[in-house]
Amino acid sequence: MGFEKFLFYLFALITLWAAGMVVSRRNPVHAVLFLVLAFVSSAALWILMEAEFLGIVLILVYVGAVMVLFLFVVMMLDVDIAALRAGFIDYLPLGLLIAGIMAIEIFLIVGPANFGLHAFPAPAPAGTDLNNTRELGLLLYTVYVYPVEIASVILLVAIIAAIRLTLRRRPDNKYVDPARQVRVKKGPDRIRLVKMASETPVPVVAPALEKESDE
Repeated sequence: MGFEKFLFYLFALITLWAAGMVVSRRNPVHAVLFLVLAFVSSAALWILMEAEFLGIVLILVYVGAVMVLFLFVVMMLDVDIAALRAGFIDYLPLGLLIAGIMAIEIFLIVGPANFGLHAFPAPAPAGTDLNNTRELGLLLYTVYVYPVEIASVILLVAIIAAIRLTLRRRPDNKYVDPARQVRVKKGPDRIRLVKMASETPVPVVAPALEKESDE
C-alpha cells in the first residue's frame, strides 16, 4: 500500500469517526466542532483526488464561514440539552431501523459491483498545466447548466421563504414601517409643538405649628 492510499484510508476513517461523533455527542458545541473536523478531512480527500479547488472551497466556505456561524448561533441560543434529549430513548428503535435501511441503500448504490475499477477505471494523472477551476466552470455552465440554474432558483425560493417566515407581523412585537419613513417630511412630521395652558399653582399649606405653653 502506497503512501497516497494510506492517506486516503486515514482521512476516510477520520471523516467517518467525526460524522459519528456529530450525531452522538450530547453537547451541540462539541457536535459542531466535530463537524468542522469532518469537513477538513473531506477537503483532504478532495485534494488527494486532484480536486484542489473543491477542497479549498470546502474549507473557506463551510469551515471558515458556515460552521463558525453555526457555532456562534448554538452558543448564543443556550439550548436546553435535557429537554432536547427527553424523548431520545423512545425514538431510538425507529432511528436504528431508518439508519439500517439507509446503510443498506448506500451499500447497494456505492458497492464494489457498481463502483469498482472495472466499471470506472482509474483516470490518467493530470498534467501540471491543467486548471481544474477552469474545467469545473466549463462543466457547470455547459453540460450541467440546467441543474445549476434549477439549484439557484431553489436556493432563491428558500431565501425568500425564510425571510417571509421570520418577518411576519406579530401584535406584541414592534416593527419599523419603511414606507412611512420614506414619506416623512421636515416640520410637522418630525416635531409637533403643542401649546398648553399654564396650570394654576396649587397653594402649599404649611402645617400648623404647635404652640408651646408654659402654663
